[in-house]
Amino acid sequence: MKNGMKTVVVAMSGGVDSSVAAALLNDQGYKVIGITMKLWDFEQVGGNVNHESGCCSLSSFNDARLVCAALGVPHYVLNFSREFHEGVVEDFIDEYLAGRTPNPCVQCNIKIKWKTLVEKAEQLGADYIATGHYARVLFNSETGRYELWRGVDNRKDQSYALWGIRQQSLAKTLFPLGELTKPQVRKLARKYGLNTAEKAESQEICFIPDNNYHRLLKQVNPELEQKITGGELVDTEGNRLGTHMGYPFYTIGQRKGLGGGFEQPMYVVDIDSRNNRVIVGTADELRHKEFTVEQVNLISQENLTGSTHVSIKIRYNDDGHPGMIIPQDGQQLRIVFDEPQKSITPGQSAVFFDGERVLGGGIIKERL
Repeated sequence: MKNGMKTVVVAMSGGVDSSVAAALLNDQGYKVIGITMKLWDFEQVGGNVNHESGCCSLSSFNDARLVCAALGVPHYVLNFSREFHEGVVEDFIDEYLAGRTPNPCVQCNIKIKWKTLVEKAEQLGADYIATGHYARVLFNSETGRYELWRGVDNRKDQSYALWGIRQQSLAKTLFPLGELTKPQVRKLARKYGLNTAEKAESQEICFIPDNNYHRLLKQVNPELEQKITGGELVDTEGNRLGTHMGYPFYTIGQRKGLGGGFEQPMYVVDIDSRNNRVIVGTADELRHKEFTVEQVNLISQENLTGSTHVSIKIRYNDDGHPGMIIPQDGQQLRIVFDEPQKSITPGQSAVFFDGERVLGGGIIKERL
């Protein structure tokens, strides 16, 4: 029980991954405290009238409680709904209204799990926090910095969404599943006899259980539809092609919902929220090489001394593409891909990799 003097707060979602994370740490001799975060209310965001399932539902709370009871560790439910609404939900809404496409999971990681939860863990006297993410934390003795690495399961690797974790929080983070594959995690859950062993994964955004963000935007902005419908749908030269149903309901790279009659496939290539315009173009017009990134967080090194050639991911399911990251003033970088890439989307994350190691990341600001 070599870790018996160390206390770890495990974020328990009620899913199989966090359940196995808690079981593994318990086996390793840590003093485990299971915490389930109540992040939002169905009454506030809608989308699930019967309150039956999904993140932050009573069934998820109960699943997490049963896992902790089976492991013989304490379990608590903490209400972070105010912090989550202010830091994640409002940001999500504001970004769409600005014509950008946000990534709420990234914001939740930065503002809730590795800020609010870390602060609560410190109040409880915990040495670490842990989650069921498929990623790894390694300490580099030469640089004295904690590094974020991809999980070994390429299909489940979640390092893309974790680029915003700062050094002081990364030093207190454990990822017990980083060396495991999803099938191995399922097998361990069965071995431990956990009630979540066969539980299906949730794919939707947690606070939009019906997977309909259009409904959420209209619900929180009752006059939104009236204000934004009837805007112009134009090509890249400004020629009017028709009207759109509301610019927040489109994203870069979208092909469906643009109407018909085009001589070739057309895609959303830009969104002009100020003038209530959606700009469409060809596949070639969707591709760009250069863009800027803001709110940059570097992980494996304190700063960049010059241009650096890396692999860059601009979406979760992206394989990554080679390019240069170039320092700019403040917390900004200029990115130049070796070859043009499609659907560079303001509001999404750009994450920089050196092999399996995450150098850092930021929020895409604008294409150049």
